[in-house]
Amino acid sequence: MNSNMKITSLVALAATIAPCLLYFAGLIGMNVMKWGSLIGTIGWFIATPLWMGRELKVDAKEVEI
Repeated sequence: MNSNMKITSLVALAATIAPCLLYFAGLIGMNVMKWGSLIGTIGWFIATPLWMGRELKVDAKEVEI
């Protein structure tokens, strides 16, 4: 599942950048660029935290104050 989330995250990142480049090249309009970038950004923010989580090495029960 971890590798699937990484691939999904990469595709979403590409979907965020690609509309901007296509707009810069004059191939798509501004509304299409805005919606494409928005959808890619939302997808990236959903997919990335699922694989980028970190494991805590110290449990709260083991910490003494």
